[in-house]
Amino acid sequence: MGDLMSAHILVVEDDVKGAELIRVALTSDGHTVEVVHDGRTALERVGAGAVDLVVLDLMLPGVDGLTVCRRLRERGDLPVVMLTARSTEDDVLTGLGVGADDYLTKPYSPRELAARIRTVLRRAGARTRPAVHRVGDLLVDPGTRTVSCAGRPVVCTPDEFAVLAAMAASPGQVFTRTQLLRHTRGFDRASTERTVDVHVMNLRRKIEADPAAPTRLVTVYGVGYKLAEAR
Repeated sequence: MGDLMSAHILVVEDDVKGAELIRVALTSDGHTVEVVHDGRTALERVGAGAVDLVVLDLMLPGVDGLTVCRRLRERGDLPVVMLTARSTEDDVLTGLGVGADDYLTKPYSPRELAARIRTVLRRAGARTRPAVHRVGDLLVDPGTRTVSCAGRPVVCTPDEFAVLAAMAASPGQVFTRTQLLRHTRGFDRASTERTVDVHVMNLRRKIEADPAAPTRLVTVYGVGYKLAEAR
């Protein structure tokens, strides 16, 4: 899709056929697309994370599009492109007034929608899925919060993932325990650098052939830890 990476887009549209047309168009434009058909499910899905932009129909069963957009804005600045069969100026201003980044009235061409989305992503700083970090046969995906090692899934706690992702983003860089602690949820008065040692010990059990003689997640004595660069 040109100068933008793939975005993960949530399409909220109760018209099943219309939603499928959007999905096909946006997938062809290089995005990954998830479709839901009501506002309540949309809010739940955004709350779970990993959504870069929402395509939001105004007329939805239950929680309508304006309410969904208003609640999304209360949570943050996730880009929203609103769709509606209404075309009066007041409706457009209402949609933009609750925080929509752009507004298309039906009927519209899927190609135009794809172009508008590219513009909104660019204008919003191109919020895209984070790059997958690959260090040898270790893969860390911040977008899906998954880890695999030699093709084997590795289950991590949220803090273990945060520590590993920080190091995988900069293989070979030495991190102090304090730096790694700041990436976890535990940076408060009750936390100590020992917390990081525990996370590293647990990670070694999961990604090292021999946790007692680590070759991936290595100690830099007197400083901290690093994830060794792939050989």
